[in-house]
Amino acid sequence: MALHVVVGAGAVGVATARLLAVRGDQVRLVSRRGTGPEHPSVERVAADATDSAALARLTHGAVAIYNCAAPPYHRWTSEWPPLAAALLDTAEATGAVLVSAGNLYLYGPVDGPLTEDLPARPAGPKARVRARMWQDALARHEAGRIRTADVRASDHVGAGSQSLLTAAVLPRVLAGRRASVPADLDAPRTWTAVGDVARTIVAVADDERAWGRAWHVPSVAPLSVREVVTRACALADAPPPRLSTMPAPVLWLGGLANPLVRELRETQYQFRKPFVMDSSAATAALGVTPTPIEESLAETVHGLTPARR
Repeated sequence: MALHVVVGAGAVGVATARLLAVRGDQVRLVSRRGTGPEHPSVERVAADATDSAALARLTHGAVAIYNCAAPPYHRWTSEWPPLAAALLDTAEATGAVLVSAGNLYLYGPVDGPLTEDLPARPAGPKARVRARMWQDALARHEAGRIRTADVRASDHVGAGSQSLLTAAVLPRVLAGRRASVPADLDAPRTWTAVGDVARTIVAVADDERAWGRAWHVPSVAPLSVREVVTRACALADAPPPRLSTMPAPVLWLGGLANPLVRELRETQYQFRKPFVMDSSAATAALGVTPTPIEESLAETVHGLTPARR
């Protein structure tokens, strides 16, 4: 069995570890608390992944290392740089291909669909961190020091997903309460299933032709916030959602007291107009097709059911 190292035991890390284990690989899942799925082929390890020496020891003999880490949203600028550096050093020391689960922040505001060939034009500190991570990784790849790829997704839905939708909107509407959303409720946007992120990063790690570039995770056709929330309520047999658009000044004021809310200011451009990701390249090259939205929303609703009690 080939050894694969997954860093991060959040939704994507867990989905990736399960996928690899089910297909017969040996998985070492590294996180601060040593959590993760129970499976005979998954070894859960508690470790500080910013310690490059320790991470290199854990990755010795591995064919791939998957960056599925998810530092707290409001601490990206302080926690991502040392973690990203340790992952690059580990990939260089061990020869394991490094595939990162990324996002769309580094593109900045764009008119039209987002494609992998767009230049990085980060619009804030969190976006600059993500852009620098990829620039540093690509520079080492092009110098022949590592082998790497970046796999980017839009807002997550599905089992264990964490996003504005799943953390703040759906828990309220599924409980019959009104949700005020800092977004254009009817603007089309792309939603990406957590399981599809896992399938794409594994497919990229397996195919050396996919290294040295970015890929967008195959995702379903765009749907508005209102459409997605309405479908989720129907799946949960909950009342039709009561939604309203939160004015930008209200979001700004809320951020004065709440650091997590404050961080949403940087990405408002993603929510106030259409935000659509083109993922056709990965489907054509890797054969990954998106999970139907009803399936990923059903997983989302199932995970949020305790919040309705």
